[in-house]
Amino acid sequence: MEHVSFLVTAVVITALAFDFTNGFHDTANSMATSIATGALRPKIAVAISAVLNLAGAFLSVAVAKTISGGILDEKAGLKPQIVFAALIGAIVWNLVTWLRGIPSSSSHALYGGLIGATLFAVGSKGVHLDVVLTKIIIPAVASPIVAGIAAWAATRLAYRMTRNGDEQVNRKGFKYGQVASSMLVSVAHGTSDGQKTMGVITLTLITAGTLAPGSNPPLWVILAAGVTMALGTYIGGWRIIRTMGKGISDIEPAQGFTAQSAAATVILTSSHMGFGLSTTHVCSGGIMGAGKGRADGVVHWSTARRMAYAWLLTLPAAGLVGGLGVLLADQGAWGEISLGAIGVGVAAWIYVLSRRQKVDAANVVDATPNLAESAPTVAAPNAPVAA
Repeated sequence: MEHVSFLVTAVVITALAFDFTNGFHDTANSMATSIATGALRPKIAVAISAVLNLAGAFLSVAVAKTISGGILDEKAGLKPQIVFAALIGAIVWNLVTWLRGIPSSSSHALYGGLIGATLFAVGSKGVHLDVVLTKIIIPAVASPIVAGIAAWAATRLAYRMTRNGDEQVNRKGFKYGQVASSMLVSVAHGTSDGQKTMGVITLTLITAGTLAPGSNPPLWVILAAGVTMALGTYIGGWRIIRTMGKGISDIEPAQGFTAQSAAATVILTSSHMGFGLSTTHVCSGGIMGAGKGRADGVVHWSTARRMAYAWLLTLPAAGLVGGLGVLLADQGAWGEISLGAIGVGVAAWIYVLSRRQKVDAANVVDATPNLAESAPTVAAPNAPVAA
């Protein structure tokens, strides 16, 4: 019993560590375009986003219920080791893609880890494949397309409505609108992604017998997840902010406003319906749509293509790490400790690599990012690290 309690505590701490990485990995979703156009100063932008992410965490638990009682079968012999291994897989993938400055999905990293660890531990009976298809796979494909089309149409309309106005006045007005829409995306992100950690912790408590199956997240879980994500958001995630703000398209304030408005609408609607979509996919789709919505607008398809590769790899890569991790964790206490040590070691190594070419608030908008031409993998010790 003491071992179970210790493992549950370790899983909760690891879940909050994932929540922290989710925060700085996804800050770009809400604030990259506002920072890129100068609508907000970098530090002010991440501070606003952090507060609103925390507020958003209290608005709904629909997505949390999808994770704690939708994707996986609570009666199939699930145990805390599965969740622990899944979180290690998700954290590792988040850090790898952050190092490379690639806006991949923290949500899909978590889903992949959970699905992979469950398949390795108890087989296909532990995964509700129909829920995975309807609430994860289909939204993953549809949401960036919907957001992109909406942002394209809104951008065309915005430029048409203001074509006879004063350019400086229009630009200033759109900057104000961009600030408001970025704030709305921050709330939406807290509502969507904040719930995913709540769902994981709730699932762990259910597998340990602390909560009854079908329970909502306790208040302390909601508060802990919200605060941790807010702290991660405040850290910045500057590498991915640079990619989304400068690397996908050359965004003007009008485009930033329409991209963020379209993304916020899609995210909030989907969260209310319990769809576990990726805010990264939605916001990236919105930026691409807005990029093409301007008459002379461009989309840097080479960057978009590398992002798409990472999106396709996220579920299987995190799932493989989670699956191998649960095989190790199932060996007993020494396996669980070894898995935790491996996770900490990988995180420390990636942090050291990231210090070789630092990206922060001071230089985040200095240059267009250069994602490596190779597949998104961690750079070798002597190779240059992409911002």
